Amino acid sequence: MSVIWKWLIESANGVTAELESEPPTFTSQSDAESWLGEVWRDLVDAGAVQASLLEDDHVAYGPMSLRNESD
Repeated sequence: MSVIWKWLIESANGVTAELESEPPTFTSQSDAESWLGEVWRDLVDAGAVQASLLEDDHVAYGPMSLRNESD
């Protein structure tokens, strides 16, 4: 049985952000974290403010802010 990792990306009002496409799913936590590290600025530009990492349907951690501390 394999675990699916995915990001829940939310907008300022705490609802799922409307993105051009759904975030991909991953087979490892590290791949999911690497992806977020590569695209977080694009997500913020699309209106996202926070993200939670889901392991299958359970929150592994989050929500965490996607904004720079200087924003």
